[in-house]
Amino acid sequence: MTEFRIPAKAPAPGSESRVSEAVALSSGRRADRRPGEARRAAAEGDRERGSATVLAAGVVAALMVTAVAFTAVGQASAARHRAQGAADAAALAGAARVLFGEGEACDAARAMVESAGAELEGCEVGGLEVTVRVSEVPTGVPAAFGPARAVSRAGPVTVE
Repeated sequence: MTEFRIPAKAPAPGSESRVSEAVALSSGRRADRRPGEARRAAAEGDRERGSATVLAAGVVAALMVTAVAFTAVGQASAARHRAQGAADAAALAGAARVLFGEGEACDAARAMVESAGAELEGCEVGGLEVTVRVSEVPTGVPAAFGPARAVSRAGPVTVE
């Protein structure tokens, strides 16, 4: 097996300065600066120190605000669903007692709403249909915006 060798060349004139410049650049210094300018250059680089911490704090704050907003929307939605469930049950209870009179139907609706932990805002009987209005106070942040309200109507089913 034959070995090939490339003869070494003498460095070209001025190449030593390029090498020292490359070493200086790789160490973070500029070769053409004077010694007094090195401190000023380091101070200029320090202006950016801590910017990632400020950015991270901003991102965490934005995530916290988003989490609180989603929680508030969830609480408001849950209150609305509880109010609708109470109204539906109360309307059905009232419709089951409508043949005994308006007072009996609304008393049955009131008892159903109270057992659900909501508040009966109104009960109307029109013919054989009972319409019930219910409110439910949400928990947490949505409570500041008032109660969740729902309306439900129930009546007889016609069988053919």
